[in-house]
Amino acid sequence: MKANNRLISVFRGIQLLLVLSLISCGISKSVHHIPDLRSYTLETPKVNKINDSTFSFHRNYLTKNKQQLWELYIKGNPLQLGYNNGALTQNLMQKQEEIFFSKVEGFVPSKFKQKLLRGFLKWYNRKMYLNVREDYQAELYGLSQYSSDKYDFIAPKYLRNLYLHGAHDIGHAMQDLAMVGCTSLAVWNENTEDGQLLIGRNFDFYVGDDFAKNKLIEFVEPDTGIPYMSVSWPGMIGVVSGMNKEGITVTINAGKSKIPLTAKTPISLVTREILQYAKNIDEAISIAKKRKVFVSESILVGSAHDKNAVIIEVSPKNFGVYKVENTSRVFCTNHFQSEAYKDDKRNQKHILESHSEYRYEKLQELLQEKEKLNPEKMAAILRDRSGLKGKKIGYGNEKAINQLLAHHAVIFSPEKRLVWVSSNPYQLGEFVCYDLNKIFSDEMPDKSLKAKTALNIARDSFADSEEFNNYEMSKMLGEEVGNAIDNKKDIALTEDFIPYYQSMNPEFWFVYYQAGRYYFGINEFSRAKIEFEKALTKEITTVPDRENVQKYLKKTLKKLK
Repeated sequence: MKANNRLISVFRGIQLLLVLSLISCGISKSVHHIPDLRSYTLETPKVNKINDSTFSFHRNYLTKNKQQLWELYIKGNPLQLGYNNGALTQNLMQKQEEIFFSKVEGFVPSKFKQKLLRGFLKWYNRKMYLNVREDYQAELYGLSQYSSDKYDFIAPKYLRNLYLHGAHDIGHAMQDLAMVGCTSLAVWNENTEDGQLLIGRNFDFYVGDDFAKNKLIEFVEPDTGIPYMSVSWPGMIGVVSGMNKEGITVTINAGKSKIPLTAKTPISLVTREILQYAKNIDEAISIAKKRKVFVSESILVGSAHDKNAVIIEVSPKNFGVYKVENTSRVFCTNHFQSEAYKDDKRNQKHILESHSEYRYEKLQELLQEKEKLNPEKMAAILRDRSGLKGKKIGYGNEKAINQLLAHHAVIFSPEKRLVWVSSNPYQLGEFVCYDLNKIFSDEMPDKSLKAKTALNIARDSFADSEEFNNYEMSKMLGEEVGNAIDNKKDIALTEDFIPYYQSMNPEFWFVYYQAGRYYFGINEFSRAKIEFEKALTKEITTVPDRENVQKYLKKTLKKLK
């Protein structure tokens, strides 16, 4: 519902910048750029299909586990990694690409505007290749050879794959941000059951339910650097959540950004570099410091070597590191905490107006309740749907730790080299446990035997409840209400539709706001007034959202006069 509205806003933001593509120059080099591949050897993969969900090439393979998570294991030089990845995941990758670009086509149906959008992408991303490591460009080139021909009209395959690695950043920047409202935390010493470092995160990046269906857990052994695992989606070589064999973990949380005028290094490639080349926190900071990013982002880095965690805070014009003193816990939502950003007005405004501070306070509250965390207790925190002091704030509310739209959740135990990855739906399904010590060793010649099933964390009972089914229904009904609002002259809802829609998620402010907008659009102002007033009694997500409801109520009252 609300997430779909955000996507519309993202593409409207892009449309405001489309004119730049008409007056741009200097994009010729970028659109014809191909990385230098001469230093790499390559064996073109010949994939062996074992069954409909298991494929292999030498010791590289792709398989789907019983929790419906795809597991990919690849090794080799950068170009070989890309080819192996692409050959094994080709069907999944092409499907993911289709889901993403069909969203774009849905929001920009005009062929003329699509042409402008393609021009904008070329202009906006014209400097990206200058800010991406050459080995990652080679890997992307190999991966791109297995992309669909269907979207060659947007950009050549290699450039298209490069652009898609900036999609998280661009979506972040254009909405200033609302597509990603992630939560992460690290605890150790007196805050964990065994005194060891434990990290949890929800990755609330939402591009629709279809996009989140095929989750991919990648286990990568590059020919240089450190083997690592990553959780993301097919076609992605960057990292949004991951851990390496040395026990370094990375998770990213978006911060408040200006809309940048050009793309530079995608944040997921910065974190990929940290995983591949850092053994401790100092090395992670050094890598992050030398890369030019184009959005603001917090990178929570955990380290088995340091038995500690810090938050690296990057933005186009600033850099800070948040280290805690006299405590053994770090919380990360979507605002900056380091000294470098203490006078940053954009960050201060974000703390006051967004849901970031609310979730930060909720983490504090939950840690007081749970105490001495273990993986199961960490999963319970990541799945928590309530507001402060246990208040019911409606399912899908971004003030909750669990917003019921997460692409994935992950729990890391860096010192043990254990990682738990959630399965669908959202982070409610079974958490599957993997042991990197064994996966990245010669003890396991059959790499498909990965999960440590005995350590898995059980599926949340809420996923099988009537309340969850009602929430899913409310999402579908909300889309119908949204369509009726956008096409008020063509779609009329039945008399009992709105009350039924609201009954599916009665504590959520948005269902009343949507109803108010629908009634306002069909000139039923008395009904609109009632709905906007109801919305104002609920826990509204942000200050701008509350102001928007108040604005509509004011307009409604004027109409009634």
